[in-house]
Amino acid sequence: MGNKAQADRISRRSFIKTSAAVSAAMAAPSGNIFAAGSGKIRVGLVGCGSRGTGAAINCLDADPAVELVAMADVFDDMLQGSLKRIRKKYGKRVTVTPETSFLGFDAYKKLIDCDLDIVMLATPPGFRPIHVRAAVEAGRNMFVEKPGAVDPVGVRSLLKSAEMADAKGLSIVVGTQQRWQPQYREIMRRIHDGELGEVVGGQACWHWGQSKWHWQPRKPEWSDMEWQIRCWPCFTWLSGDHYVEQHFHNMDVINWAIGSHPVQCLGIGGRQARTGPEFGNIFDHFAVEFEYPGGVRVQSMASQIEGSTARWAERVVCTKGRTCTTRSYGYIEGPKAWKYDGPNYSGKVKEHQGLIAAIRDGKPLNECKRLAETSLTMVMGRMSAYTGRALKWEWALKASKLDLSPEKYELGPLPVRPVAIPGKTKLV
Repeated sequence: MGNKAQADRISRRSFIKTSAAVSAAMAAPSGNIFAAGSGKIRVGLVGCGSRGTGAAINCLDADPAVELVAMADVFDDMLQGSLKRIRKKYGKRVTVTPETSFLGFDAYKKLIDCDLDIVMLATPPGFRPIHVRAAVEAGRNMFVEKPGAVDPVGVRSLLKSAEMADAKGLSIVVGTQQRWQPQYREIMRRIHDGELGEVVGGQACWHWGQSKWHWQPRKPEWSDMEWQIRCWPCFTWLSGDHYVEQHFHNMDVINWAIGSHPVQCLGIGGRQARTGPEFGNIFDHFAVEFEYPGGVRVQSMASQIEGSTARWAERVVCTKGRTCTTRSYGYIEGPKAWKYDGPNYSGKVKEHQGLIAAIRDGKPLNECKRLAETSLTMVMGRMSAYTGRALKWEWALKASKLDLSPEKYELGPLPVRPVAIPGKTKLV
């Protein structure tokens, strides 16, 4: 894909096309959305942590024809613990055997080579670009957790994978469950239909209110690499920092509302409440201002600070009203005030139903380009906060050489990169 094509923002035409595909899947009933006897869906899971286990459960809940047939992870205890939990709930629908249980850094390759209808990728996001590329090259449909990359080099890889997936007619559905929730979908419909006028600004936040998400004390027998993978949110090369990993959800909603990625940003952040070396090299707070086409500005904030107020939400300011959305509710303020009062669900099952529908109907649903664009939105925000420097989308996409991946993947020494210092850390 050329630089111009990579840099093109989401057009309204492509947005409407994708929304129509998702709407068709959303219209299906919440149980088995396909005709009886239409065939089994064989699924393999790469990454057997809590999110991978949860995603596999969501996929099994999405349709009774789904079978979990293969699993892969770096660590055997993670794989076995996940397998035990899933098998206890779904019994014979879990047909994973020792021969289809794969361990190590190359386990994903062995799983992808199995006879599968869907590959689920739920490892720490630092591994995501190489896993997506391998699955696309093998011609596999995918469920892919967000974010899709932790640096611009990884984003560029995702964009190439997105193009390859389109050429092969593959479906790639991303774990952005808000896009499948009814309050979000109805509010976005009203925004895009022009009921609220033009979008002129917005705010998004993910204040977690805690500081030890997926954290555990290091054991003496763990190598540097094992420690970092087991405590992956604490290391930028694996998580992208919590700003990229968690706040992705909120800013994906903002990009959705505006219909574009940002054009530039300026951020700041730091590490004040969580300072010990046992917490790796991530920040504990961020504040970033994004500018979108037409001068639309959005304030983005995220934190992981114990004892602080927990809040995660998105607000979109329009010329004829304001919206507020969370995973629990959605409403509009202004002349056309409205509040969602229908049934609520997380969207975590619906996204898998959408993927299965796309595969069964032969109508590919490829969200990989959007995954890459929101990933770069977050990565450039973090890069700005780490360095204290303003930067533009075009530069981050085309010129940045930042690649956080380690020189080699093995359970051995891996020094932790220094904590960034705004104003001193160089923009790469």
